[in-house]
Amino acid sequence: MSIVTFTTDFSPESLKAQDARSKRRILGNNLWTIVCVVLSFLTLIPLFSIVVLVLQKGLPLLTPAVFTKLPPPPGLTEGGFGNAIQGTAVIVFLALLFSTPLGVLSAIYICEYNPRSRLAATVRFVAKLLTGIPSIICGVFAFSVVVLTLGTSSAIAGGIALAVLTLPTILLTTEQAFLGVPKALREASYGLGATRSQTIFRIVLPEALPAIMSGIMLAVARAAGETAPLLFTAAFSQYWLGSLLQPTASLSVLIYNFSTLPYDFQIQMAWTASLVLVALVTVTNIAAQIAFSPKKL
Repeated sequence: MSIVTFTTDFSPESLKAQDARSKRRILGNNLWTIVCVVLSFLTLIPLFSIVVLVLQKGLPLLTPAVFTKLPPPPGLTEGGFGNAIQGTAVIVFLALLFSTPLGVLSAIYICEYNPRSRLAATVRFVAKLLTGIPSIICGVFAFSVVVLTLGTSSAIAGGIALAVLTLPTILLTTEQAFLGVPKALREASYGLGATRSQTIFRIVLPEALPAIMSGIMLAVARAAGETAPLLFTAAFSQYWLGSLLQPTASLSVLIYNFSTLPYDFQIQMAWTASLVLVALVTVTNIAAQIAFSPKKL
């Protein structure tokens, strides 16, 4: 039998060398921490620049009238974009109504029922592929399928176009939310005699709901700011929305239209609409995070 002995060198030279190495590691760690912090602040500069510019340009015309009046004709200096706010809310709601159930149920299948099947792999691949498709392609698709079929631009066509855009985001984030639920919760549920569907809808889904809502809010932020798909599908209207089967105004299209006009008031109105759009998306995200955040005991 051989006995292994460990020896430690406590000589002054060895201790000095170890102390020097420790100091170098601490110095290097502090240096890279400072570099990371500085780079993080640098990435925030464009964001803060955009926010400051939108506030500077959009606040002068931000009055209660912009939420209740219709867009002014070119050259006039009165009016608002209440119909565009209404249309944006309706179109985004329709998009979520079409995409959220399909995205969540698809994620349930590929995560809980048959995660290793070819169909699940195909669904994941197609979803990841759709995230890289330009939004204008989705607009052309909805135009050819919905607008040409109905014979007119409409809120429904815009909702379908945005649903195609938001579906992969909702599906992929929901899948990651389900994967983040501990397996011990599922095993405990099965151990108590629950079926798979009971486990999914009473244990897994409520546990993953905060992360799912974060994904849905990301989809809302993307859908609310899209312009190209709505140009092909919802078009624009100077009037209040009276039917889902008629052209519908939206904030993004209004910003695009007004920013190209050679009138100062319309350009300033585009900045104000940009500010309102950013504020609506931000408030919606914050409200959803507060409402669906995990409750701590």
